[in-house]
Formats: sequence, structure tokens, C-alpha cells
Amino acid sequence: MRWFWIDRFVEFECGRRAKAIKNISLAEEHLQDHFPGYPVMPACLIIEGAAQTGGLLVAQCSDFREKVVLAKVSSARFYAEAVPGDTLVYTAVIEALQKDGASVQVTVHRREELLADLQLMFAHLDAEFTQKTLFRPKTLLFWLRALGTFQVGRLPDSSPLQEPEWMCQAEIAEPD
Repeated sequence: MRWFWIDRFVEFECGRRAKAIKNISLAEEHLQDHFPGYPVMPACLIIEGAAQTGGLLVAQCSDFREKVVLAKVSSARFYAEAVPGDTLVYTAVIEALQKDGASVQVTVHRREELLADLQLMFAHLDAEFTQKTLFRPKTLLFWLRALGTFQVGRLPDSSPLQEPEWMCQAEIAEPD
């Protein structure tokens, strides 16, 4: 099972920044135990939502061909709790992008209130992982579509972000 900690993108500027939202519902299983009688979204899951937002932004820089993983949480500051009924807004900005990875600043807001700010480091996996699969292309393409990436995504010249041709071909070739 894959866990998704963002619901959709509302902005996606390739190579620069992305904004995603997460609606927190009391129906989410983890809130039944964290904490009984006082449900709070765990900080580690907020970090995961930030990492998914920033990681997809970094992965798009290579047309999703590079395997991108969260390598380090350089800093994470939390200023308030996230509870059921909240809508979190993750804003990820690429600060540095190199061949082997990227540094991304992410802020998390509830309306105008800053809930958290994070500094994340992502790594591109090296050649020994080329035969390893993190996501099947068909699955990743489905997820990117569901998140609205191609509906709101824009290239640096402001033209619309297109679905990667190699993923579309893999989707056609891959049986259900």
C-alpha cells in the first residue's frame, strides 16, 4: 500500500516551485490513535507531505526519469498542530538543484497561519539503482494525473506541462 499525504497540486512551476494541499479528515485511521480523544496529525506525516510535494517537483526536473528520494531533513520547525478539518498548504521551492540532488525549502500553512517550515535534501539514486523500481511508470502517471499535476503544471516558458511521452508509452505497453 502506498500512502499519499497530499491531495492535489494547486500550482506547479517546473524547476522552481509547487503548491499542494492536504485536507485532514477525522476518518483517517492514524488520527484514531494519535491521540485518543485529541486527534492531531503527526509531525512525521506533515514532513512526508512536504517531502512528496518537494520530491515530485525535483523529479519533474528530469522528466521523472531520475529516482528521487528524501535524503535528509536538514531542519523542521513546527509552530502549531494540524487537526481534523484543517487544510494544509505545502509550498515547496527549489533552492539548489545539482546532478546528484536538490535542496528544497517547504512551508506549511493553515490559511494564513504558518504551521511549519522545513529544509529538505533530495538525492538522485546512482547507477547501481537503475534496475530498481520505486514506482511503475503507469502507477506514477496515474498518481500525477490524480494530483492534478498536468492541469496546473507550467514549464518555465509558461506553456502547459505535458505528460511525459515515455510514461504514456509505458502505460500503453503495461498490461493491467
